[in-house]
Amino acid sequence: QVQLVESGGGLVQAGGSLRLSCAASGSIYSTNVMGWYRQVPGKQRELVAIMSRGGSTNYADSVKGRFTISRDNAKNTVYLQMNSLKPEDTAVYYCNAGLRWGPINPYWGQGTQVTVSS
Repeated sequence: QVQLVESGGGLVQAGGSLRLSCAASGSIYSTNVMGWYRQVPGKQRELVAIMSRGGSTNYADSVKGRFTISRDNAKNTVYLQMNSLKPEDTAVYYCNAGLRWGPINPYWGQGTQVTVSS
């Protein structure tokens, strides 16, 4: 089992920045891939960005050039630096972790709200 704890959400004006963090504990060997998804009410959860332990990344087209994912393997922590935020980035952001690249992995954090005001 893997436990994921997110932090860093909040309210920000359009054009502003936020940094999300997600710390993993438990079966760390199961965190080969860590990343972020987001969800708004009435819509499916969608990929934001994922990163492998070796440094490979994948971003949603909507966040490319604005968001940067990074991870500190020694701290078992993944980060999401969000710049140039837009109102449409408003969502609950969930940390995700597991072994596989591609399919959604099984471990989730509790979610953190990001609200971008116009």
